[in-house]
Amino acid sequence: MKTAAGVILLRRVNSMVQVLLVHPSGNYNRHASWSIPKGEAEPGEELEGTARCELFEETGVTCGKLLPVGSCQYKKSRKEIWGFAGEASETAAPRTASWEVDAAEFLPLDDALAKIHPDQVVLIERALTLLEKGKGD
Repeated sequence: MKTAAGVILLRRVNSMVQVLLVHPSGNYNRHASWSIPKGEAEPGEELEGTARCELFEETGVTCGKLLPVGSCQYKKSRKEIWGFAGEASETAAPRTASWEVDAAEFLPLDDALAKIHPDQVVLIERALTLLEKGKGD
């Protein structure tokens, strides 16, 4: 089974939650779902390190503290995606920093949930819950 790691980066703009998502490049991906910035882990590489590297490589964005949110498994390919949640500033400005993606945007939560790969929705839900709990501490 392939293992990947990615970042669920959230921000609030005027009390509206936004999620950073990327869209894979290539004509064959024209109708593909969006995704959290993620990539496959190299043997021996720590998953959080993989997630941070992929976030920067695909979007040009860096982040501070990340909290693990567990994993999800793709139903068709059985690929496992480990997620790490963090918060971005209102001024974070993603860009397509890699040939692997043709778009990198903060999307309103409802749009993000509609566009993301269905098997990754649980990662956003967990990130929201975890980060909301952290606000109350």
